[in-house]
Amino acid sequence: MDGGEEVRVEAAPYCCSTCEGGEVSSRSLSRRNKKTRSLSTSSAGSSSEYRRTQSLHGPSPVTTFGPKACMLQNPHAVMHIQDPASQRLTWNKPPKSVLVIKKIRDASLLEPFKELCIFLTEVKNMIVYVERKVLEDPAISGDENFGAITKKFCTFREDLDDISNRVDFIICLGGDGTLLYASSLFQESVPPVMAFHLGSLGFLTPFKFDTYQSQVTQIIEGNAAIILRSRLKVRVLKENWEKKARVDEKGIILTNGDSENNRKAMQYQVLNEVVVDRGPSSYLSNVDLFLDGHLITTVQGDGVIVSTPTGSTAYAVAAGASMIHPNVPAIMITPICPHSLSFRPIVVPAGVELKIMLSRDARNTAWVSFDGRKRQEICHGDSITITTSCFPVPSICFRDPVNDWFESLAQCLHWNVRKKQNYLSSEDEEY
Repeated sequence: MDGGEEVRVEAAPYCCSTCEGGEVSSRSLSRRNKKTRSLSTSSAGSSSEYRRTQSLHGPSPVTTFGPKACMLQNPHAVMHIQDPASQRLTWNKPPKSVLVIKKIRDASLLEPFKELCIFLTEVKNMIVYVERKVLEDPAISGDENFGAITKKFCTFREDLDDISNRVDFIICLGGDGTLLYASSLFQESVPPVMAFHLGSLGFLTPFKFDTYQSQVTQIIEGNAAIILRSRLKVRVLKENWEKKARVDEKGIILTNGDSENNRKAMQYQVLNEVVVDRGPSSYLSNVDLFLDGHLITTVQGDGVIVSTPTGSTAYAVAAGASMIHPNVPAIMITPICPHSLSFRPIVVPAGVELKIMLSRDARNTAWVSFDGRKRQEICHGDSITITTSCFPVPSICFRDPVNDWFESLAQCLHWNVRKKQNYLSSEDEEY
């Protein structure tokens, strides 16, 4: 191999005996009956201490039902998915390039950014990619001491330069928005992402910057757990109209104009959610929701959110949805202030195809955004097709996928935080 030894980290087997089709021994049954914890309670130590001893997948279901019924075997429909608990980072070749994403116009990140870049270029001999507008910051361009380092950088511009095959891994400095931005830069395969918590919330950024040198070194060596955060593949099909639809100040469509045969198609990869809302109009949004070609409901309200499990803890949870662990393969549909008390959020399988269109009797147009960006108007005849993408975001874990998620729930969202009930003594029970 060129450039050094191949770096590989072997993962311990996690499958239980039932997954392999074998019988469960009495020893394994007794071990299951004991109350055990799968997560390490230690606050320090190597990453191996935090590895789970059980699979995150459920056991393979029995495919015989009663004495005569069984599942029809279809070898073409069998999927082999690696257990999420055993997903660990490895390199086919040692990494040589890194993309550093920094939150723009944040003075508090200047020193960490400079310190990290010096470490990557001078100590680790890495090729550092930085967005051009980051270096245009006067606090960076005016620093003569740092100028010698910036000359070694490779720069790029969003939507103009393709860096998909040049970057080996990504380091984000900031909040959750930096990870969403990193995802938007790669419309296909995404390099591993290491996110440092230097922003406001930090639900998706598990690493602290205090010990960045040892943590970055560990990633370069390939010793880390990863979680594959699924994304949504979104296709927007827009009618090209000779006469643009005229909309009054209240958002009411006055005329649709004459349509042409050709259409304009745009595609996006979305990490958190697709939001369809009523925009500036004071009227309810009125959009039809299709699943695999069948109309399942019409959304009447402020809008609808279609989110990934990662996005379930963002806008969706604020709209009343449940929080889903990122390893669960699913798509969540959450109405925004629906004009129906029975319209509750639902979870559908990850492989379905959703389609959103304006209803025929909609009084106004709708607006759509993707991870809070690329906001655009949706008119009659336009359609939004959504399904799970085959290009997830490999997010590097601080400990493991389960421990990191519950840590974020507790620290960032203060999940189930309340004052504990006082202890009731035997004397108090008499009263």
